[in-house]
Order: sequence, then structure tokens, then C-alpha cells
Amino acid sequence: MSDLASGQAAQTAFRVLVVDDDPDMAGFLARLLVQQGLQADTAADGPAALARIAVLQPDLVLMDVQMPGPSGFDICRRLKSQEATALLPVVLVTALEDHESRVRGIEAGADDFLSKPVRREELIARVKTLRRLHEIRKELEGRRLAAEVQRKDEIRKAFARYISPRLAERVLRESRGSEEVFRNLSNRAAVVALFADLRGFTRLSETVPVSSIVPMLNEYFTELTSAAHDNEGTVFSMAGDSMLVGFNVPVPQADATGRAVATARAMIQRFAPVAARWRAEHGLATGIGVGIEAGEVVVGNVGAPSFMSYTIIGDPVNVAARLMQRAEPNEIVIGPGAERLDLHDRLRALPGHGRGNGRARRNGGTAAGRWHAEGAAGDSRERVTLERPGIGAGAFSCRADNGATAQHAGTVAGDR
Repeated sequence: MSDLASGQAAQTAFRVLVVDDDPDMAGFLARLLVQQGLQADTAADGPAALARIAVLQPDLVLMDVQMPGPSGFDICRRLKSQEATALLPVVLVTALEDHESRVRGIEAGADDFLSKPVRREELIARVKTLRRLHEIRKELEGRRLAAEVQRKDEIRKAFARYISPRLAERVLRESRGSEEVFRNLSNRAAVVALFADLRGFTRLSETVPVSSIVPMLNEYFTELTSAAHDNEGTVFSMAGDSMLVGFNVPVPQADATGRAVATARAMIQRFAPVAARWRAEHGLATGIGVGIEAGEVVVGNVGAPSFMSYTIIGDPVNVAARLMQRAEPNEIVIGPGAERLDLHDRLRALPGHGRGNGRARRNGGTAAGRWHAEGAAGDSRERVTLERPGIGAGAFSCRADNGATAQHAGTVAGDR
């Protein structure tokens, strides 16, 4: 076995494309290469060489300079200008000995030159050197690509802590690089903020073993996170038994309000079986209170150099938190900012139960699913409560907290 092939038996054969319009010269060079344990293919001119390179993907090109049609200089320049072949080593084989021709070859991107008539020892030495350099290039490129994949995977994992995997993929796909992703995270944006809180857990935690409290909270947060990710919400924080979720951030969502309400409904519905089991095991009822508000906030990484948190800051967040505190178990309270965002068109209602304080009735019997409420006298908070007998812990209600200037209220209903 030749010195070029020695130690390479376990590797794929190094492939060389010989390009020459003289079939005798092409065959001669190909035979010399095969004798060294290499794989050799031939092409008769520049266009044929480009076609074969696209199919065969050789590791080295030996190309005559003077050929019919595009010259070796032209083909070399084209190969070096394309990303897929820019690193492909090209050796120009020429009978031209003048300085100008060498300069033209260097400017075209040639990696080396061979003079005609080609000497066997010189050919082997050139190929051997270029093969080693090419393998080093490929190894370095492989490391670079592996590092890029690892970096993207780390970014994806970091995003997955806050947003759904599908949304994380979209953010990475639409960003040119990791620097742009993180730069765009700090801005001012219109968002819909959702706060959810576990009601009755404080009393429950006083009666269950300490070793059970964290697993129970993890079970609770798992259901809420799944509901948020299903609707492509961004989980900003979990504190105690409360969760903050944002919509329309970090990417725009035209239906952010609808997603927020759908998430709130899904949270209550997904947690219902868990709450029922906890009640059967520990004898105490629990539920989820939800507050939703929309408006402009500041979005960014906030904290100390040693600890940062991606969060949203602004009045809508504070209002959503207060509405959450006022919500009863399994109730969604919607603030004026969110209620104004075509909320009525985004909610589907159950059949009402007639008039009365806090009861809902259908608006004109239309099929649009819009509802309005008749609140109690002197109550500035219009409340729409939709109840369905027999649905137990999964039943929930919604009221729109509109303040003193309220005109109407939003509604929500469960799909059972």
C-alpha cells in the first residue's frame, strides 16, 4: 500500500476529480492517483467539472488551465465564490510558466500549481499536503458546526424555561444569531398579562406532610405550564403558588387576548382532576384564581450580574395581580385593557340561565356568542357568571372588572 493510503484503510477513499480536455493526460493523472490508493474521476471541460463536483463532492480538484470554453481560472473562481465549494482545494495544472498566469491563478483562489509535464513525485507530494490541509479544514469546520449546534441547543433550552418549544424554535428560526435573540428581548411592548394563583393551598399545606408540599406544587405548576405552552404563552415567573404568563411577547401574537383567556380556561380545566384528588385525599378544596390585563410594559432581563430574570414590568402586570387576588376559586377576572381588545368576539359562551344579579343572558339571541350582564345595583364591577350544574370542580366563571366607566363585561365558558 502507498504512503498516501497507509493508515487510511478504515477511512473513506480520498476523492480527486481530474479536469482536462486531453483524455490521455486525464487518464494518466487518474492512474497515478489510483496507484496511491485514491479514488479518481475525470471531466473533459469546465461545465462538466461543475456538474460532477455537484454530484460527486470530491475532496480535491486537479484542473487544466487551458480548456475549451471556461478556462481553469474561470472555474476555480466560480468554485471559490460559492459557499458549498469555497473550501474545496483546487490545483491548477498548466504549461504556462509566466508570472502573470501564476498571479491570475492566485487571484482566482487556486490552492497550488502543477507544471506540465507533471512529475509523479511532485504530484504525490502536492496531493499529500493538500489532503492533510483539507482534512484539518474539515475537522475545524466540523468543530465549528458542532459548537454552533451546541450554542443553539443551549439557547433553545434557556428559552424552553419560559416559552413553549414550538415558540422557541420560531424565535431561533427568525433570528440571525444568538446575539440578536437576546438583544431583542429588551424592549417596550404591548402584552396581555395573566396571573394565576392556587386558592386554599395555604390551609392545605398546614395539614399535609412537609415532604408532600413541593411535589404537590410541582404537579400544580406542571398543569399550568402545559396550559400556557399549549397556547404559546411565555412563563415569566413562579413564586409561591402564583404564576405570571405573558402573551404577544417575545414575538407578536395578533390573538394574544384570546390566547390568554384560552390559557386561563385550560389551567382551570387541567387542574380540576388534581384538585378533586387532593380534596379526596386531604379533605380540603382548592381552586385557581386568574387575573388578566393588557397594556404596554417593559420587557427585559432584570437583576444583578450574578442572577438575571427575564420579566415584564408595568401597570398591566400589577393590575393583573390585583385582579387575581380578587378572583374567587376557579374564576377569571378580566381587566379593562384586556376586555377592550375585542374580547367578546374571542369567547364562546354556554347557554345562560335567565336574568338576575350576576346572571348572564344572551344578547338578542344572536349566534355570535356575545353576552352582557346585569350587575347588582351600586356594584361598579359588572360580573358575568356562567354556571353549569353537575360539572363539579371543573366549573368556572368569569367577570370583567371594568371600573367606574364600564359599559359591558366579557364572558367565558367551559367546553364540556
